[in-house]
Amino acid sequence: MTPRKRAYIETYGCQMNVSDGELMEGILTRGGYDIAQRPEDADVIIVNTCAIRDHAEQRVVGRVGDLYRLKRDRPDIVIGVTGCMAQRLGERMLEQVPHLDLVMGPDSYRGLPDALAKLRPATLPGGAVASVTAEATSHTRRTLPVLGEAAAKAPRLAMLDFVAEENYEGLEQRRASTVTAWVPVQRGCNYRCTYCIVPYVRGSEKNRAPSHIIDEVRGLAAKGLTEVVLLGQTVNSYEAEDWDFARLLRAVARVDGIRRVRFTSPHPNDMTQALIDVMAEEPAVCKQLHLPAQSGHDRTLKRMLRRYTVAQYLDIIRRVREAMPGIALSTDIIVGFPGETDEEYEATLDLMREVRFDDAFMYKYSLREGTPATRLPLSQHVAPEVAQQRLERLIDLHREIQLEINTAELGRVEEVLVERVAKSAGDVLGRTDSFKVIAFPGDPSSIGSYMHVRTTQTSGATFRGAALPASPAHRVA
Repeated sequence: MTPRKRAYIETYGCQMNVSDGELMEGILTRGGYDIAQRPEDADVIIVNTCAIRDHAEQRVVGRVGDLYRLKRDRPDIVIGVTGCMAQRLGERMLEQVPHLDLVMGPDSYRGLPDALAKLRPATLPGGAVASVTAEATSHTRRTLPVLGEAAAKAPRLAMLDFVAEENYEGLEQRRASTVTAWVPVQRGCNYRCTYCIVPYVRGSEKNRAPSHIIDEVRGLAAKGLTEVVLLGQTVNSYEAEDWDFARLLRAVARVDGIRRVRFTSPHPNDMTQALIDVMAEEPAVCKQLHLPAQSGHDRTLKRMLRRYTVAQYLDIIRRVREAMPGIALSTDIIVGFPGETDEEYEATLDLMREVRFDDAFMYKYSLREGTPATRLPLSQHVAPEVAQQRLERLIDLHREIQLEINTAELGRVEEVLVERVAKSAGDVLGRTDSFKVIAFPGDPSSIGSYMHVRTTQTSGATFRGAALPASPAHRVA
């Protein structure tokens, strides 16, 4: 019997990328592949990428270069790059990286096994150039020849077409976690924020049928998973049939066996009162909200094409906290957007002081080719050293606020879903309903259990704690 081929997928980027990695593993498993745990053990190596910031892309370029050492020893290995960076750079990646075999955008994953079948090396006489005459799938844009004597053994594929109806319905993910499950409800984005590459690499918004989503969640609950995370680029803009996101969230929260429901990432424009009410009323919906603000000044928000004002954002925060006084809030902030003045930057610091976010993801603006912001005059671009100084001040302020918030929470007893073994010896790590991380002494057998833990110390970002002796534990799986 011919041994099954082995595939290894390495993912960079957001939760949607992680979910896509699980999706590709599921597709490959059904296509006859085993999943390897190390690239050294694989016949196919896929690097699943992010394109949001230049730093993420540079990491991927370096990683693909590192993997070339494996191909030197085993020329039959297929190396592919998938995801947002692959879609953004397209065939240029094949031109720039001679040992790369496959470039595949997010709408082409369904055809991955067929594409790999086309890429199996076949030695040709006389150093001829290999080519593929048949389409790997209906989504294959074109096949590029591999030039050069050493590389003339195999075709190379670029699969980059957008598919209007592709939402990956009917495909099952190979889930990495036995504790929490990502459940995509939406792909693509209809917003056109001027800094953001996502609409150009993932296409327009495509929403799954609500019945299919609920059936998937029921299946996860039947397997013993009690926490699900609903995913979308602007997840709360979800609209399918006569369902909006508030209705979907309520239905998922009421699935038997589901104890925790989270969602990410919502857009402030779609944060309706109905959605706030569902969050407050449904016990299974976690009292935690990640709501990207991006800036604390209206002029910057307008230039970003965010479609809300600071006052409107603060009104959402007010209504959320009125409905759920103890809710934990997190956000995304970009500093150094072209044209951002010192005054506008200071307004962002003021927003941080006013809202007092429990957590924040903070970045310098990264110019993305193909986005509208690249057309802003170079004279408006913030000097890199100024942007770095602004980022460092913002981070320092956030850490100060976060430490104050978490210090005030010491001594609380929290229900913690244990996720994994911690890096600190003898500890396990889990998260509270408010998505805060607690490490505490425990046995790996507690993974997948809900434990009652008293917080005892905080580093500012995370907690240490102690499990209560009589803590009831609910097994997940």
